[in-house]
Amino acid sequence: MQELLTKVQTAFQSAFSIDPQSITIDTQPEDVSAWDSMGHVTLASSLEREFGLTFDVDELMEMENVREICRVVERKLEKVAGARVQ
Repeated sequence: MQELLTKVQTAFQSAFSIDPQSITIDTQPEDVSAWDSMGHVTLASSLEREFGLTFDVDELMEMENVREICRVVERKLEKVAGARVQ
């Protein structure tokens, strides 16, 4: 989980030009001034680049905080890994 969080922190740094260490598993949108609706789109793009994934609208809507971002990304990575095995 720490490796995943580190990559999420990097995505936040890229999206919002903030100190990645300021992002924790408990970070909420109200904790990051630029994390509004447009900021969410910027963050999603940064996450897609960082992880090499694409997110659908439902997944983007689930990403309400850092904990949920990690959960969605982890689930998506498991799906991709499972598809490669088959």
